[in-house]
Amino acid sequence: MLRLTDEQWDRIKVHFPEEHYPSNRRGRKPIPARSVLEAVLWILNTGAQWHMLPQCYPNYKTVHRRFQHWCREEILRDLLVDLANELRSLNEVDETECFIDAMFSPAKGGGDEIGNTKRGKGLKIMAIVDRHGLPLSVSTHAANHHEVRLVQLSFDFYLLETTPEKLIGDKAYDSDPLDEELKDQGIEMIAPHKLNRKKRKTQDGRKLRRYQRRWLVERYFAWIQWQRRLLIRWEYYAENFFGFVQLATMRILLRAILR
Repeated sequence: MLRLTDEQWDRIKVHFPEEHYPSNRRGRKPIPARSVLEAVLWILNTGAQWHMLPQCYPNYKTVHRRFQHWCREEILRDLLVDLANELRSLNEVDETECFIDAMFSPAKGGGDEIGNTKRGKGLKIMAIVDRHGLPLSVSTHAANHHEVRLVQLSFDFYLLETTPEKLIGDKAYDSDPLDEELKDQGIEMIAPHKLNRKKRKTQDGRKLRRYQRRWLVERYFAWIQWQRRLLIRWEYYAENFFGFVQLATMRILLRAILR
């Protein structure tokens, strides 16, 4: 069984509203939100189908319904914003340089908001992490979109009101229009040049040394891939899969706060 510690639950329980029914209502009593969340985390961790939820957890239909409500009402988004801002208040966040990248997740079951690529149908998980590897933005998009076009969308999901000073990515983010667009927002984009670049070099070799620390964003993807539900998207609705991504991110931020 996967259980939250009392310390973990005390920190996040304010974001998970309990269901309240009239005292004279017949039928099953409301299921505590903590039990529902632990059941969803079990699904996230094992990758099992909903109906395979062990009997020690609430009925899978109740768990799935409550999970969809959290995703639809952006409850998980508010939770991540709260955790990220607490880490910032503890001086645990360093935005002097952030790293951006994407991970492909195949969608073998189909569904909405997926794209067709050479690797098959699926979606991209976009992430921005700070200098310590803490996720500050996470989002999902159809896989047929180029990563350069997803950078601005990633900032729509940024968990803090500020923006990073420097944003570091791989060759996929080598784009003069992107550099200018981010520069207007006070963000310096650093990425190695593509081999087929026609214009002269625009990156200082000393700044490109920061690229050596890009493993921090790769580590984030390695962490969330331990959650087997994220290896392949089986959810038909994109917001449900995104909810699992947010829960995996929640565990990273929560661990950083309570360590």
